[in-house]
Amino acid sequence: MRKTLKRYSPSANTIKNHKYLGWLSEHLHDPSLWNFNRKSISKAFAVGLFCAFVPVPFQMLLAAPAAVVFSANLPLSAALVWITNPITIPPIYYGCYKLGAWILDVEVEQDFVMSLDYVWEVFAVIWQPFLLGCLVVSVVSAFVGYWAIQLIYRFKAYKRVKNF
Repeated sequence: MRKTLKRYSPSANTIKNHKYLGWLSEHLHDPSLWNFNRKSISKAFAVGLFCAFVPVPFQMLLAAPAAVVFSANLPLSAALVWITNPITIPPIYYGCYKLGAWILDVEVEQDFVMSLDYVWEVFAVIWQPFLLGCLVVSVVSAFVGYWAIQLIYRFKAYKRVKNF
């Protein structure tokens, strides 16, 4: 899997010399942004999964600077935000809303309709449970993603040592 990820991710030099990245381009020399090791991939999962559930457009623009700040693998962090894509956003965000409503002990809108017009109409009622649910899902998924990658790497290392 590591070879496949390396093959499809852009080279560090290609991105470092890109003129449209502004302040970000001067920080892209950090090797941990491009390495595929346990630390950088674990951090990338945490950053990418956290940003995936933040309800803003262009989540990749949020994940890239966060990957630089946390020295996470940049291509993987940016790619993981696509868990929430135009097909998966409605059910995921509805689940986040229901989770937030459950935590706040608020009545869930019974006549909920998956349309932007309806959401704007009832936004004053649903924004608090929705944002709380998104925050909880972001934090929990980042935590689970980080530790899952850590455990997978350690399990694979244990298997290699055991078979040696």
